[in-house]
Amino acid sequence: MEQKNISEAAELLWNTFKLGQTIESIPSDIRPRDRKNAYRIQQSFAEMSGSDQLGWKIAATSENGQKHIGVSGPLAGRLLTNRSKVDGESLELGANIMAVAEAEFCFRLKNNLPPRESMYSIDEVLDAIDTLHPAIEIPDSRFNDFVTAGEAQLIADNACASWFVLGNQTTENWRDIDLKGHQVDALVNDQIVESGIGSNVLGDPLIALTWITNELSQEGIGLKSGEVVTTGTCVVPFAIKPGDKVCANFGNLGRVEIQLT
Repeated sequence: MEQKNISEAAELLWNTFKLGQTIESIPSDIRPRDRKNAYRIQQSFAEMSGSDQLGWKIAATSENGQKHIGVSGPLAGRLLTNRSKVDGESLELGANIMAVAEAEFCFRLKNNLPPRESMYSIDEVLDAIDTLHPAIEIPDSRFNDFVTAGEAQLIADNACASWFVLGNQTTENWRDIDLKGHQVDALVNDQIVESGIGSNVLGDPLIALTWITNELSQEGIGLKSGEVVTTGTCVVPFAIKPGDKVCANFGNLGRVEIQLT
């Protein structure tokens, strides 16, 4: 794709997002046909936001999630600082067509993981992690029917990123804990609505983290020290609405809450 088409597609998505609107699809003449051009549009979209980048997210980390939106595998998206909150804050849900929340393991990096030709191993990625945090993601899409948009358009749409809530770093020695077997509860107004475990995320949150490291590396993009990566939902996405108090409880690893308005 030519750069002018990349920019035009990104501007369409950004204006749609900014105005709280949706579209049927990106026009055919500027629509991405592969992941590489989709990530180029995503980068341009993020630049148009004027926000710093907090880190990265992974969408569709479960087989059911991939089937639901018709994609062949996970998708990477950017977390924007001006669309992020911390534990205990509130946010306005606004015109969110998905109206769901997700409970996720999130990692902050202490070392860079630059792009390279060879694949990163789980151990290499694990060595680059600084802290573990409970997190909530509240996704959304710029497409009326995100289920049929296809993976290239969804990547261009920043992998359905909207709001992100970062919890405090865990004080537990999480490296000695079996994250894939660790239970996570999602609560709405103090009532458990969904439960899941870490293995719902590509079999292990650390596998998911390694996946995005290698996915971005293949696109010439590196993970940077200080960035966070949220690794996908451990529970079935659960319905939310304005006025709800949403909590992701990771037991001894901590919890994170957000009040919706």
